[in-house]
Amino acid sequence: MIHRLFDTRLAASVLAAGFAASLALGHAEAANAAESGAAMFQLTAEGQVELAPDMASVQLGVVARGGTAAQAMALNRVRMAAVVAALKAAGLGARDIQTSGLSLTAQYEYPQNQPARLIGYEASNRVNATVRDIGRVGAVVDAVTAAGANQISGVSFDIADRHKAEDDARRAAVQALSDKAALYAQATGLHEARLVSLSEGDAVDIAPPPRMMAMARMAAPAAPPTDVEPGELRVRITISGVYQLTR
Repeated sequence: MIHRLFDTRLAASVLAAGFAASLALGHAEAANAAESGAAMFQLTAEGQVELAPDMASVQLGVVARGGTAAQAMALNRVRMAAVVAALKAAGLGARDIQTSGLSLTAQYEYPQNQPARLIGYEASNRVNATVRDIGRVGAVVDAVTAAGANQISGVSFDIADRHKAEDDARRAAVQALSDKAALYAQATGLHEARLVSLSEGDAVDIAPPPRMMAMARMAAPAAPPTDVEPGELRVRITISGVYQLTR
């Protein structure tokens, strides 16, 4: 269910007709507005929708160590192959699995009053896994952990139909802007509001940090999956407009 929210806290300023030139309205139009006793209003408004996310991205990986670089990479390769197989067995397609990081670093120890000593190598391979069934995020986390993933660095949520969510926020923002223009016209004794220009800021996603909780595992085979709470995702659009009002 989508709830539209309007933020009425955004500032609005009443500007003289000369301000129109700075907003690319043209000197001629600004002069005409001044001669007719019109005023130019620059207003900002915000539209927001709240909805439950329907997909998630899990950042996970495998870290393996070996005495040589080749050993570390070989061990990592075997474990990561098992993790990718687990992802595919959980229903993820090739487009849903993307390598996000691959590194190999030498590991040293630093004895007191002695030179650093090489003790091995660490290979890390990280992937972003897109889960398109939001109810299976916990089960996917458990599957890759059982397959050998030993690094989970985050979960992010998204909306499959992002364009619709943003358009809903735009409609809410335009309505809020129009309501503000009508209010200022009434408060100042002006009328015949006319929208002269309109601009839009970037869409912004706002979401509480996802909560992932590993459930206590009992001996029973039907233990519940890791609990992942998607919460709600808020899509926000901010717009600015200039209105011309006459007396």
